Amino acid sequence: MLKSIFNLLFLGSLLFTLSCSEKQDLSVSYNNPNIEYWGRIDTTTNDAAELYWSGTSIRLNFEGQAISAVFDEERGDNYYNVIIDSDSLFVFRPDSVQKYYELASGLSSGIHQIEIFKRTEWDRGWSRFYGFQIKGNAKVLPKPVAKKRKIEFYGNSITAGYAVEDFSGADRSDSIFTNNYHSYARLTADYFDAGYSCICKSGIGITISWFPLIMPELYNRLNPADSESRWDFSLFTPDLVVINLFQNDSWLVEQPGFGEFKHRFGALKPTKEFIVNSYADFVASIRKEYPETPIICMLGNMDATRAGSVWPGYVEAAVKQLNDSKIFTHFEPYKNTPGHPTIGEQQRMADGLIKFINENIQW
Repeated sequence: MLKSIFNLLFLGSLLFTLSCSEKQDLSVSYNNPNIEYWGRIDTTTNDAAELYWSGTSIRLNFEGQAISAVFDEERGDNYYNVIIDSDSLFVFRPDSVQKYYELASGLSSGIHQIEIFKRTEWDRGWSRFYGFQIKGNAKVLPKPVAKKRKIEFYGNSITAGYAVEDFSGADRSDSIFTNNYHSYARLTADYFDAGYSCICKSGIGITISWFPLIMPELYNRLNPADSESRWDFSLFTPDLVVINLFQNDSWLVEQPGFGEFKHRFGALKPTKEFIVNSYADFVASIRKEYPETPIICMLGNMDATRAGSVWPGYVEAAVKQLNDSKIFTHFEPYKNTPGHPTIGEQQRMADGLIKFINENIQW
């Protein structure tokens, strides 16, 4: 009799333990080795992962019924795509108060993957990610299998995906309309299942920008808003680099009354030699960091590639000057429509770049 009572008590205790185990919650710190990050992300300055650049992402494999993330923001003006199991997607906007944000609930049993992808540009302020909380039989799983390829992009608004979701055609600057996820850059990296790094800023050029910063002054920063910040290039060695710049230069070198024109050039328009040498110098600075990596010098589909444009010739002259068999040129056809590239035009750029890579790059 006593043995039967003991067995019943033991069985009840076991069932209670299993029930509690099934409801187990789990906190996952930002520095958990099973979290996968892509892009230039600072995990050393604060007790968080600090995100700046377009296209930076956070990914985790897990089991559980619900998952939340702890974020705060410099200004509350960034947007993220939250992707569950490579299927459902919604837009997430953290604010400047550090708190938990529920990203998914009611999940089925089994393995799930969450990705948090930064849509917006670094001028919208930093974001800090402190970690996840998983509820309901929670378990962290090993990070995704390492990708065999990596691509790094340097670009302007075309690469950023500026106003790509402004379906009014008004090219509005509100950050909700920018989405790097729809850019030709992200689409190309996704096609090749490649790790993705995107160093871009709307309005930026190589010789002149719409603001007091040019790509040769920005390309080597970890925190793009900090002039003293430096990226350690040894942390990410791409198998391919794509440079898509000069669209803004093509406009601004024709604006002698513009303040940045006066700041960069004084009263005289820059010569072809100066423009070509500036481009060659920038590509050489990338080559110095990645001695063996193929580099594609492209122009996007805005009016820098329209019929009669001198800018493709400038790129070709710079590449010829560098005399490097692993540096290529690729120019997308002029889209001949107003404003920045639409989702469809970004896809056509990706298709063109993918075709060029398949035909010319051995990797």
